[in-house]
Amino acid sequence: MQDLLQNIKQCTICKDVLPLGPRPVMVAHPESKIVIVGQAPGTKVHESGIPWDDASGKQLRSWLGVTPEVFYDAKKFAIIPMGFCYPGKGKTGDLPPRPECAPQWHQPVFDHLKQVELVLLIGMYAQNYYLKNQAKKTLTETVKNYCEYLPKYLPLPHPSPRNRFWLTKNPWFEAEVVPVLRDHVQNIH
Repeated sequence: MQDLLQNIKQCTICKDVLPLGPRPVMVAHPESKIVIVGQAPGTKVHESGIPWDDASGKQLRSWLGVTPEVFYDAKKFAIIPMGFCYPGKGKTGDLPPRPECAPQWHQPVFDHLKQVELVLLIGMYAQNYYLKNQAKKTLTETVKNYCEYLPKYLPLPHPSPRNRFWLTKNPWFEAEVVPVLRDHVQNIH
């Protein structure tokens, strides 16, 4: 697995289209029990090289009910975004994750993860990629029907501060889904 991780860190598949150049950000260990599949690093994470090292990560750790020390223990959490590098800025936020990463790297990484008990699918890109035709028409519907995907997958909205409107409009998420998420995380790690 070390060779694979090294190859990912040196990846330059889409170097010509990345505004800040390649800097793949992901973490995995053969003993990882929970996999977090998010979107792609933002500029702050691109700079630090530490996944979820921003306000979104703080919110995600709160939802999970874990400390940063637990969150960054690769034997507990693998962090494998849909796009490993910062994709650039769009009109309403960051651009979608680059489409090259997941098909190139996800399956080889998952092939090394033999102890995974739960995969958290954060955002529409991860949900559509992994749930395929089982994903609902909208992220809200997919997250609301999270029980259909357990015990393997648990779909979540993105924890970005930009998602405050969605969270306000969907109070059932923090009332119903977050406690289930925390229970699963606590039982696994």
